Amino acid sequence: MTAPTATSFDRNQAGLCRELDRVYAALTGGARQPAAPVDAQDGAEALALNRVCQVFGLTPFERDVLLLCAGVELEARFGEGCASAQNDSRMTWPTFSLALNVLPGAHWSAVSPDRPLRLWRLVTAGDGAGLVRSPLRISERILHYLAGVPCVAHRLEGLIRPLEHSESAVPESYTACAASAAHYWAAGVKHGSPLRPVLLVGRRSSDQRTVVAEVCRLLDLPCAVLLASELPANPEERALIARLWNRETLLTGALLFVRTAGAEAHEAARLASFLEWIAGPVAVEVKDGSDAERLDGFRIAVPPLAARERKAIWVESLGDTHGAMNGSLDRIADYFDLDAAAIRLSGEVAREAAAREPEADVGRLAWQACRVHARRSFEGLARRIQPTAGWDDLVLPELQTDTLRQIAAQVRQRPQVHGKWGFAERYSRGLGVTALFSGASGTGKTMAAEVVAAELDLDLYQIDLSGVVNKYIGETEKNLRRIFDAAEDSGAVLLFDEADALFGKRSEVRDSHDRYANLEVSYLLQRMESYHGLAILTTNMKHALDSAFVRRIRFIIQFPFPGAAERKQIWQRVFPSRTPVAGLDFARISQLNVAGGMIRNIATNAAFLAADQGAAVGMEHILRAARVEYAKLDRPLTPAETGGWA
Repeated sequence: MTAPTATSFDRNQAGLCRELDRVYAALTGGARQPAAPVDAQDGAEALALNRVCQVFGLTPFERDVLLLCAGVELEARFGEGCASAQNDSRMTWPTFSLALNVLPGAHWSAVSPDRPLRLWRLVTAGDGAGLVRSPLRISERILHYLAGVPCVAHRLEGLIRPLEHSESAVPESYTACAASAAHYWAAGVKHGSPLRPVLLVGRRSSDQRTVVAEVCRLLDLPCAVLLASELPANPEERALIARLWNRETLLTGALLFVRTAGAEAHEAARLASFLEWIAGPVAVEVKDGSDAERLDGFRIAVPPLAARERKAIWVESLGDTHGAMNGSLDRIADYFDLDAAAIRLSGEVAREAAAREPEADVGRLAWQACRVHARRSFEGLARRIQPTAGWDDLVLPELQTDTLRQIAAQVRQRPQVHGKWGFAERYSRGLGVTALFSGASGTGKTMAAEVVAAELDLDLYQIDLSGVVNKYIGETEKNLRRIFDAAEDSGAVLLFDEADALFGKRSEVRDSHDRYANLEVSYLLQRMESYHGLAILTTNMKHALDSAFVRRIRFIIQFPFPGAAERKQIWQRVFPSRTPVAGLDFARISQLNVAGGMIRNIATNAAFLAADQGAAVGMEHILRAARVEYAKLDRPLTPAETGGWA
């Protein structure tokens, strides 16, 4: 797996030549051209052939069979010798029959498929002429290894890839995980115990990859990466892949890192059967809650980076620029649960932006870089809403407005209370902020979510329940897990509209569907308690929510249907400042008994009517638009609503 040095290459070549001389002499009774002189430091331990003999347990005769096959590939006269020894000018290849008759110490057991030559596919016999008379050929991988040339077995090409290493410092938590894995393997080798797979259980592939790279550094081992999804479905092919990899491990001591990201249930079962064949050290990437968690092995939990570790990487990434962060680095490290690679990339983006805009706030640039980078996690999972509303756009009673401000304050001050004041160390659950907005449609629940997200300068994602709830058992939990994991990365505000459809009361168990539906709610309760961000749930049927779920909600805000005074304020604020209006009597318009959502619809439709006439928005446009909006709801305009102006 690792390239040999020039000196070791020369020694392998020279030592191999000496061994070939000996085998050639046994084959032909004559001498081959002597090998070139070898460095004085050359010894038995420098020859790759000796390692092959040692790790595969070859007898002297089996070693000479291997050398005979290698000689045919490396020296034309070996073929001539084979033909001469077999009294057939056409048989320029070695066979087991030739080896048994010519080489010293011959024994029939070497031909057995349970002996190393065939078991490890060091040599293969051709078809058609029987086992002992079929042409023998050395494995190309073994031939190159003997010559000191790095390569990979042909059947493994495309399946395994080298693990990329980073020169950056490894966070302390990952070093601890790597040390645990290294100790487990070292203890197993020392006591001769079977090496079970090390299961690295965590949320991010990048974290697990960093741990594996650190293990390889600690043990000074090469490492290859295999994707579980690319394992062949045929059991015989999987067994062959496993055997070839075991051969590779014996030759190089390499560690195998199996990635399971995106693997389906049947692929996890395929991986389990594959791992039963693997004899060397293997680490498996296991995503929290995935089917791979059922695998048997030595489990190591890989935690996400702690805020202090993320801060240290930010300082390293930003360099001297971090001194101009104006105290915002703690907040960035707490809000955005990014991995090391993402932090370094975001830091680079912030540095470049600061170089272009010397007067800009570096903390603000880094914050925006994090928001943009973290959006990738949500692709295909939710719809991002660009917040446009502010506190002045909200028309709510004082209690509700004050509660919204408290929500924003708790999220904003999380680094202070959880970090510096020690609440996160004392309490492991319930550290996130969850709010329930309850009220009829159009009463401002979504707008309030926009206002809070804008106040916190965070992205707002609206969760599409149709893409979350799945009739198939276990799929809803997987969808929820993906959403919350993405939210942990981005620090985004989650908005679950019509939450009663997803978070409803747990039902009495009458069949398996009820039981699994209740498990979905239970999982959700557990996941929300461990979520560190802000989740906003909206419903117009608060009574339909599970009582255990309601108890775990930190804030519950009732959005009342607006009265005439509130409707007047909404009407006064609904038109943008650049919209021309003429003669609007807001006191009379507020007689329309509608919520804020309908007011916005009526105002928008009235603006289009006025624009089409080339006029300012007037009372007649409001009336026409109101009639259309009421017709949608199959409601008539009453005299009480239009009295005095219609």
